[in-house]
This record gives sequence, C-alpha cells and structure tokens, in this order.
Amino acid sequence: MASAARLDLDGNPIKPITICMIGAGGFIGSHLCEKLMAHTPHKVLAVDVYNDKIKHLLEPATHPWSHRIQFHRINIKNDSRLEGLIKMADLTINLAAICTPADYNTRPLDTIYSNFIDALPVVKYCSENNKRLIHFSTCEVYGKTIGCFLPKDSPLRQDPAYYVLKEDASPCIFGPIEKQRWSYACAKQLIERLVYAEGAENGLEFSIVRPFNWIGPRMDFIPGIDGPSEGVPRVLACFSNNLLRREPLKLVDGGESQRTFVYIKDAIEAVLLMIENPARANGHIFNVGNPNNEVTVRQLAEMMTEVYAKVSGEPSLEAPTVDVSSKEFYGEGYDDSDKRIPDMTIINKQLGWNPETSLWDLLESTLTYQHKTYAEAVKQAIAKPVAS
Repeated sequence: MASAARLDLDGNPIKPITICMIGAGGFIGSHLCEKLMAHTPHKVLAVDVYNDKIKHLLEPATHPWSHRIQFHRINIKNDSRLEGLIKMADLTINLAAICTPADYNTRPLDTIYSNFIDALPVVKYCSENNKRLIHFSTCEVYGKTIGCFLPKDSPLRQDPAYYVLKEDASPCIFGPIEKQRWSYACAKQLIERLVYAEGAENGLEFSIVRPFNWIGPRMDFIPGIDGPSEGVPRVLACFSNNLLRREPLKLVDGGESQRTFVYIKDAIEAVLLMIENPARANGHIFNVGNPNNEVTVRQLAEMMTEVYAKVSGEPSLEAPTVDVSSKEFYGEGYDDSDKRIPDMTIINKQLGWNPETSLWDLLESTLTYQHKTYAEAVKQAIAKPVAS
C-alpha cells in the first residue's frame, strides 16, 4: 500500500490527487493504473471503451484500492460526460490514440481524426477549466533524421548531431503527402503544437510525452486471439505472433531500420515522476526511451528468436526470418524513418530519470508473458481447421 510520507523531488509531501486517465484500458494505461493503485494514494477516473487489461484492478471490489479507481465506459468522440470527469480531476492524462503503423496507410482518415480531432476537446476542457494535462504524443513526430539525407558513405552519418533526437532542437521532417504513413506523425505534431500554444496563450499547465517504443506485457494484441485475424500490430507483437505460430519473422525491407526499446515498467516510473513533480514537469516535452537498447529490426528479430527458444523450450526454426517489401506488408504509401535515438538530457535534468532494464531482460519478461498467455490459445487456433 501507499506510504504516508512520500516526498517529491524537492522534498515536499506528495498530496493525493484525482487523475482522469483517457485510454486507461490500453497497454500503457493498464501499467500506469497498476502503479498508481499499488504505490500511491491517488484516485483514477479510468476512461476507455474497453477495460479487459485493467479488469484485474476493478474486480473483485475487495481490493484495498477499490475506492480509488472508477471505470467510465466512454468513447471520447461523442460523449458529453467527458468534460464533467475532467472537471472532477486535478490532472488529465490523455493516452487515447490509433498508434499502429499498419493503420496509418490503410486508415489515414481514422488516424488523423483519432490523434488530432478527437484530442481537441480534451485540450479545450483542460484549458478552459484550468486543469493540468499530460498529453501522450509519439517519437514519430521527429519523422526522418537529418542524417538519412546524407550520402550513404558520409562519415557525418555517424555523428550524433545528425541522428540523435532532441525535444528542443531537432526538426520534424516528414515524407511527401502521398506517403500516408506520415498521417499519424503529422496529426500528433499538430496536437502538440496546439497544447503548446494553449500553454503560451492561455496558461495551460502541460507536459508532453514522446514514447520511444515502450515494450512489455499486454502490448497490442495477437491476431486471431485477442485481436482481428487480419490485424497487423506493432513490431514486437508481430514478431511474437510469428514465434507463437512457429512462422518465420517478417523483416520489412530487410529490417535495416534502427530503433531503441524501453521496458514499460521503467517508462511508467518516468510518468509517475511527471505526475508528482508538476513544478519540474510543466511546460516540458519529454523523450522517454532507452538509447542503450538500440538495435536494427533484424537484430531485434534474431534476439527475440533466441529469447523465445529459451522461455518456451521450443527449438528455433532453421530459417527464422524472411524478407518482405514494405509495399507487400503495409501497402502502397508506406515510408519510414531510418533511426530513432532519443536524447535524454531534458528528462534527466528535470526529473532525474534514467531507464534501467536491458533489451535482453525486457524481451525475456515480455516473451515469458506472451508464451504463458497465448501459446495454448494459438495452438488450438492452428488445430481448428484440421479438426474440422
């Protein structure tokens, strides 16, 4: 249970607050709710359309925190109750988004509406009612690195100034309009600019979070098990699905893109610091990632194959990966960034946060969960057509 004498980074007692968490039933929301219930005295008004990932926190009603969490089944697109919940809270955290790359091409309108239009009332209600806002954006707002436009043999490509992404300095470089993959990043950048403008003109207290590939249990879905059969989740869940089905892992355009990955439990610690240290967090944009866990997508596939063999006890396939084109995998109009490496100066200076979990350890934790949760269901799903 929460301790009575918790202090913020400046030594002040942390007062219990009420948090309106929009998107509480998702991957990040479920882990943040867990943290808030188990380690703080704060109250959560959990807003979402689904609550499967937080059901263990809501039931049974005998949990010691049951009086501190309420679930409100609301679609923020068209529900007048949202403003009332924001008014009841001290802080609003907006996690709601469509954030799966496969959707950016195939559902660009939904992507833009979800990430910009649907977020507008949240920003408006917070600003008009003088409520603090922590808005979740994305590392995709950076787009492409400056370095990717240099000749392939240029030594400057190895210079961090050309690829490390800084919140207050790096430009946001997107591809042409016909590359609809950038619909997500564009919508996210525009809502960031709106939040920032509300702060500048109307005094909105805000923090913006730019996650860099947060990884852990309950991330995304496994197609045909707890998500649509034709669905394409993000890379970790895609590779997990392949491993569970004993299929080769599909490497888009050879898996040459470089990414960093951070463990969800490390990232949640960063968010908790933002929640409980408003004087240090307000007005800032924060990269939240782990630059030490940088790999190519191909290296990630090789690592996941090795880790999954260990946690499942099943031998790896003789040919564990297969190359596919981005057009074949995502459809026409796909584009990508070469690298996404976060600069950690601002979050380290303001909140003293540094990630701790290695890539191997976070993959072991995540794939142990995936195997335990899905292996039997996947086997049954594969066996069904044979039985009939």
